[in-house]
Amino acid sequence: MRKGDNDAISYIYKSFYPSISHLVLNNNGTEEEAQDIFQEAVMVLYDKITHNDFELSSKLSTFLYAICRRLWLKSLNKKGNSYSITDNENFEIPDVSEDIQQHMELELKFDKMDHALEALGEPCSTILRDFYIKNKSMQYICDKLGYTNADNAKNQKYKCLQRLKKLFFDQK
Repeated sequence: MRKGDNDAISYIYKSFYPSISHLVLNNNGTEEEAQDIFQEAVMVLYDKITHNDFELSSKLSTFLYAICRRLWLKSLNKKGNSYSITDNENFEIPDVSEDIQQHMELELKFDKMDHALEALGEPCSTILRDFYIKNKSMQYICDKLGYTNADNAKNQKYKCLQRLKKLFFDQK
């Protein structure tokens, strides 16, 4: 990106825009506002990386999410006023270090949960992912995994959840 590589910019948009769109749309925003917020965040990123002393101390996704979250909160506070960046030199780059830290801690918890789900094995991993992540019904899970009825699948889900909690909290 520092060298003006369009592939890098395309990669950033394809990889990170969906989560920003989700953030804005789920918080009283429109697709156009999500695009504007993400564009502003990419401009902040570009401004940062063009300085030789910049060192990214988090995942790129975490950095962009934190910037977009701050920009969106600022935009929500100013709703009704026009909010656009016309002069990049006067643009205040928000302090996102606290947001980045919180997001990194959350990512660590998600990684820990993912490891616990993997260690759980089958069929528990599938049951819990289908129910809690994919929002599938117990009847769907019953049919998919061949349980005799949804109550049996529900009992199995409970047992799996107890095992997952033990694995999750026993991890160091």
